[in-house]
This record gives sequence, C-alpha cells and structure tokens, in this order.
Amino acid sequence: MGGASAEGRRESLDAIRSVVFKESEILDESRFRRISGYDFNQGVNFMSLLDSMVSTGFQASNLGDAIAVVNDMLDWRLSHEKPAEDCREEELDLAFRESVRCKIFLGFTSNLVSSGIRDIIRFLVEHKMVDVVVTTAGGIEEDLIKCLAPTYRGDFSLPGAYLRSKGLNRIGNLLVPNDNYCKFENWINPILDQMLKEQSEKHMEWTPSKVISRLGKEINDESSYLYWAYKNGIPVFCPGLTDGSLGDMLYCHAIRSSGLKIDIVQDIRAMNGEAVHVGLRKTGMIILGGGLPKHHICNANMMRNGSDYAIFINTAQEFDGSDSGAQPDEAVSWGKIRGSAKTIKVHCDATIAFPLLVAATFARRLQDSALNNRL
Repeated sequence: MGGASAEGRRESLDAIRSVVFKESEILDESRFRRISGYDFNQGVNFMSLLDSMVSTGFQASNLGDAIAVVNDMLDWRLSHEKPAEDCREEELDLAFRESVRCKIFLGFTSNLVSSGIRDIIRFLVEHKMVDVVVTTAGGIEEDLIKCLAPTYRGDFSLPGAYLRSKGLNRIGNLLVPNDNYCKFENWINPILDQMLKEQSEKHMEWTPSKVISRLGKEINDESSYLYWAYKNGIPVFCPGLTDGSLGDMLYCHAIRSSGLKIDIVQDIRAMNGEAVHVGLRKTGMIILGGGLPKHHICNANMMRNGSDYAIFINTAQEFDGSDSGAQPDEAVSWGKIRGSAKTIKVHCDATIAFPLLVAATFARRLQDSALNNRL
C-alpha cells in the first residue's frame, strides 16, 4: 500500500515537473547577448562602464543600443553603399563617396535648455556635430536668458504660492527669478526695433529661423548654443516661436510698435527641404523629450520616406495615444522612419541618459581625434 502511494506521488511530481519545466530552446548568442554588468574590480573606467550598459539589461541596455545607433550614424559613409547603376560619374569617385555622411537632426524641449543639458547641446553645435536643430520657444529664450542671468537649483516640493510671493518661477527643481525675464526684455526690445526697421527699409522677410539666427548673432556669447548655431551656419527651427516668454516679448512689442511680421510658411518649406534635399545622404534623428520638436523632425523626414536612424529619449508612455509617447515603430507606420531603419527608444530622463550618450559617441570621437592628431 505504501509503495503504491509513493509511486503515485512520484507520478504526480513528474507531471508537475513536466508542466513547470518546459524544455528550453537553445538561444542563439549572436542574437541574444549574455547579461553581465561592469566589474569595478577592474577599477573605475568610465568609457568601459558605458560600454557595459548594453549587456546590463533594462533601460541600461536601451541606452547601450542608443550608443550603438549613434555610432552607426556617425560611421556611415556613402562608400558603404553599392553605387546605383544610373549614378553620376562623380558618385563613383571613392573620395567623394567617403565625404558623404549622415545628416543629423537634433530635437529637444525647453526644459532641457533650462537644465544643464544646454551645455551638452552647445558642445554639439559648437563642434558642428549636428546639422539641423528643432526646439520650442523656451528652448530659444532660456538659452539667451542664461547669458544674461543664471538659473538656480531649487526643489520639486517648493510651494507655488510661496515662490510666487518671492517672484520666483519653478521649472521642476529649477528656479528662475522674474528679474531674468526683465533683463531679457531689456535686451531683446532694441533688437526687435531694429528688425522692424530692416523689414520696413530693407524689405527684410523674417522667418522664425532667421529671427533665431539674428538673436544668436546679437547675444555674442560662447556659452550660447544659438551663438554657435549662428556662427556655424546650423539652422535652428522653432514653429512655436510665440509659445513662451519670447512670444510675450513679441506681443508687447506689437502693442508698442505694430508691424513686425514673421513668416512661418517659409520656414516649413526650409525645414522640410532639409530632409527632402538631402541628396545621397542618410538622415538620423536624435530627439530628447516629445511634443513639437519630435513631431516636426519626424514629419520633415516623412517627406523623404523616413529617416534611416532614430533615437528617442523620453519618459512618456504610448497608452494615451500621444505623439510624445509613441514608439519608433509607430512612426514607421506613417513613413516618418524607414522600415529598415535602426531605431531605439530610451525610457529615461534625458538629463541622465543624454550626457552618457554623448560621452560614449560624439565626445569620445572628438577626444580620440585630438589624441591621434598629437601623435
């Protein structure tokens, strides 16, 4: 009796094991990377730490993938592609093909310029590492205002009513005194007067990007990414130019001196042209945050049947149908990203992920190039 009972228990256990422990499929390690983290017994090597992200798992691996996509973007040359049968003679020249690189669109929201990410953006623009910039009104004015007065670290929990009584504006855990905007008003009004004069006397046709370039010229400050964009001829587009303090300044200026016109139609043609007229180049998108900059860059690339590379860094989710939270594959359905494109979304605060991304890509290459030039 006892033997039969034991046999029954064994059969029951075997049945449970057969259900719980399904036979494993052997994973192809060329497709499925083994998970491992950085070994600090090797010392503290920040580049090796960044290289280890891809095998760490979760969003660290997404960041590692983003680093790989940016490096692919920077490595690409037309010489990597087979020449078309009907190509021009110059397109067969190896030196010419080596000179044709990926065109990079960089987009970001205003809060990132309020933060220290402004300095990372300035680095990229200063060294001509991106080709086109798209941002919001705040992304323009905050860069200029920081040349006139500082932004401070505060706290997410500071009471709004208290801050209002002190003339302090909160952006997350950042504080911007009202005096900063007064300084901005005093700085920009004479420029707006001059722009109106040039419109009247020289028939100057202003667009948002022309206004932004002029402001970059006038600020004449090397800490400003707009200054470097002006100096390096990198276009900065902002279709929502009036949606911020800059819009307040334009509003007040229009009451005082009516007549200044800013043509957004010329700019949408210019922005889309940056993608449409890319020629033999591939295009890549690096977009921090969502909203207007993300959609504006994606929509321009739709005009060329999509970008070839795309990196999104934001914390927005897609369940509410917002463009900000949309995954790259949703943009593929619209033709904004090609089906063959290399893409990744990093679900992370861009103030954490973006400096690491730039360190492992753009900055690392600049440093390596400088070291090689010394040899």
